[in-house]
Amino acid sequence: MAINLDDPKKFRPLVGQAHQVAMNMLRPISRKYDKAEHEYPKELDMLAAMIDGLSESGASEGAGAAGVKRTDDGADGAVRNGTNLASVMSIAEMCWGDVGLLLSMPRQGLGNSAIASVANDEQHERFDGVWASMAITEPGTGSDSANIRTTAVLDGDEYVINGEKIFVTAGDRSDAVVVWATLDKELGRAAIKSFVVPKGTPGMTVERLDHKLGIKASDTATIRFENCRVPKENLLGSPEIDVKQGFAGAMATFDNTRPLVASMAVGCARAALDLTRELLERAGVTVDYDRPALAQHAAAAKLLQMEADWEAAHLLMLQAAWMADNRKPNSLEASMAKAKAGRVGSDITLSCVELAGSVGYSEGELLEKWARDSKILDIFEGTQQIQQLIVARRVLGLTSAELK
Repeated sequence: MAINLDDPKKFRPLVGQAHQVAMNMLRPISRKYDKAEHEYPKELDMLAAMIDGLSESGASEGAGAAGVKRTDDGADGAVRNGTNLASVMSIAEMCWGDVGLLLSMPRQGLGNSAIASVANDEQHERFDGVWASMAITEPGTGSDSANIRTTAVLDGDEYVINGEKIFVTAGDRSDAVVVWATLDKELGRAAIKSFVVPKGTPGMTVERLDHKLGIKASDTATIRFENCRVPKENLLGSPEIDVKQGFAGAMATFDNTRPLVASMAVGCARAALDLTRELLERAGVTVDYDRPALAQHAAAAKLLQMEADWEAAHLLMLQAAWMADNRKPNSLEASMAKAKAGRVGSDITLSCVELAGSVGYSEGELLEKWARDSKILDIFEGTQQIQQLIVARRVLGLTSAELK
């Protein structure tokens, strides 16, 4: 099976629609909600309704947070360009408009991706239409997800959850939270499971919203769980503790969502490159793609180098999503895409601010905002350092215990 690097023809209308939405709906309100931190972007309700309509009609190819579910389609050996590829391509276009607004889209939370990745058929049907955020990080547990201290204890037909989660994206606005908790601290990572906790469940409290460097349109919450009881049917995947498997089921979520985060970085960086090229042309610096970089203006040479880095991130993103569509193990590729896109996305947006000088640093253009927004994309869903550690383990064939 071989990947074709041309954009699949069937996705071009979807990508075109996403670009139009980014340009005509997200860009015009981008600065407004950057300044009005934590104010819900009400314009997104109409956009969410449009996306729901496209999904119901089948016109959206299943793109979006729920599109990362791995299906058996194409299991006959045929190459498949499916919903994972459609999702990263459309999300990149939306983030060409605004990352924070994309993260604020109803029913497009990372918790929705977790449900799509791990839930059984009954749960897919039951949680259809729910806007779900994802709660993993804790005050004492950041990148090491295996060290989660939030507990879930089975009591009759319910699990009782206790703990505190921080940095929950859309944690205040969502309808439900997918919470990672351990069934048994003594068994380590093997006992970690994810639970869907609906908002309004007694014992779950949104403690506060955090003020941030970027993606200010997106609310980031701290949530406390005190004897919070949820039906045992809300545990995603199998309730059995498989010490040999570890928490591979829960971690499968990341194999699907890391390419999505890579696509956010790719989209934001593309926006910065496009605007910077325009600004340079206005200043009399034209990039000539037929001449060596060394024979051009230093600013043009820098832009060429950034575009090469961007292309590498873009291709890694496509590869990771395509592998998921074709049911190939993609843990290595998902981490490579996230690491590359996160790093070069941040490098590119900040370099574009530098190239544009005072124009880049002022609020007259969105370059400074994109530099702030892109930084989180190198941090959440696994930091740059964690991604490199995962890549090293996969390449060297070492376990997490052997390479820390």
